[in-house]
Amino acid sequence: MRKVGWLSILIAVVLLAVAVIAEAQQQSKIPRIGYLGVNLTTDPSRADAFRQGLRQLGYAEGKDIVIESRGADGKLDRLNELAADLVRLKVDVIVTLGPSPTRSAKAATATIPIVMTQDPDPVGNGFVASLAHPGRNITGLSTLSPELSGKQLELLRETVPKLSRVAVFGTSSVPGQALLLREIGLAAGPLSVQLQSLDVLGPKDIESAVGAAIKEHAEALIVLTGGILSAHRTRIFEYVVKHRLPAIYSGQQYVEAGGLMSYGVNLTDLDRRAATYVDKILKGAKPSDLPVEQPKKFEFFVNLKAAKQIGLTIPLNVLARADRVIK
Repeated sequence: MRKVGWLSILIAVVLLAVAVIAEAQQQSKIPRIGYLGVNLTTDPSRADAFRQGLRQLGYAEGKDIVIESRGADGKLDRLNELAADLVRLKVDVIVTLGPSPTRSAKAATATIPIVMTQDPDPVGNGFVASLAHPGRNITGLSTLSPELSGKQLELLRETVPKLSRVAVFGTSSVPGQALLLREIGLAAGPLSVQLQSLDVLGPKDIESAVGAAIKEHAEALIVLTGGILSAHRTRIFEYVVKHRLPAIYSGQQYVEAGGLMSYGVNLTDLDRRAATYVDKILKGAKPSDLPVEQPKKFEFFVNLKAAKQIGLTIPLNVLARADRVIK
């Protein structure tokens, strides 16, 4: 009986030691974040903002958390492979930079939580059931702010007081653009501005769209958000300067590259806020219970060099409202 007693104690001690070791290993496991984008080198400030958000929440990269970054170098057909790679690594959460990466992550996993840093229409894209109740393994932040395009028209009108005809360049295949066009239409009425909507589905459509705008005597241009328009912004600038058209764009990258004005969502703020979703999920929250948030910060940029190129003087009251003026 004494031998049996000692054997029972020994077994209990061994089992306890194994449990303690297993718990310690579990506690020492560093969470992994998958970070998926079309091109991570184009705007490194976005990743910097996300990391800043994590640091503000107390995470030290390499110590408390590991980020597995995957960029497709501008090749959309690589995204599915990269998303599958993150799933094979068994990351704890996948952070996506735009609709295409989100779509690839969604196809790769129905269980790993996915945090969108930006999406123009999460419901229309089929990523969530609703903004308030996502309902799946996807949540995060949306750039959806239909009133933004109406604000762009108002800024154009303040810059060009006698403005009466405005062309709008958009891409109908981009989710959320119908809402933007509707808001511009609502803003145009009280301002007595006639709109001309032009669909740019590919690079070849840019020249014909400019020609159509000039034919209809457009006095200014609004360029909505979209991959095609962004990728070929230099060509748009050339036509704008040639025809001396004031134009307003959706993001600061246009102005920094030579465009006249931009008014849009502060994307780095969304990237920073994405860290809060990651934090909540790592602490046990379910994506389906975390509502999708919309933009809170917007920014207005003006390029005086571009204004000089087309012979335009920006009114002082407009300049005073700019977050940044490029001289």
